[in-house]
Amino acid sequence: QVHLVESGGGSVQAGGSLSLSCAASAYSYRPNCMAWFRQAPGKEREGVARIYRDTGSTNYADSVKGRFTIPQDNAKNTVYLQMNGLKPEDTARYYCAAGPMSPSACTFAFAGDRAGFRYWGQGTQVTVSS
Repeated sequence: QVHLVESGGGSVQAGGSLSLSCAASAYSYRPNCMAWFRQAPGKEREGVARIYRDTGSTNYADSVKGRFTIPQDNAKNTVYLQMNGLKPEDTARYYCAAGPMSPSACTFAFAGDRAGFRYWGQGTQVTVSS
């Protein structure tokens, strides 16, 4: 069983920065598709950013392009979400997800049904005040 351990959430003022991390507990298992999703109260869960780890290919939601990045540290089997220029509308619970997928399946799962994301973290709260 693979566990995804998230950390780094918190409260920040608008314009500030936060960095979230997601570490896969089973070091012998390296899921090749990892992503960050978020869910605000009363709203559906939405994809924020995803990375295909073998190639480093990334995708971002339009709402975070130019502000968020999803770097990885292969030695630590960890993926991060670096969030800059935070806005109040970024307030949500952020979830890390991972799964073994082909590059195209990773893209489709992030944008659509998320079927390939076999593992999910417990979520970490991000609150941005104006």
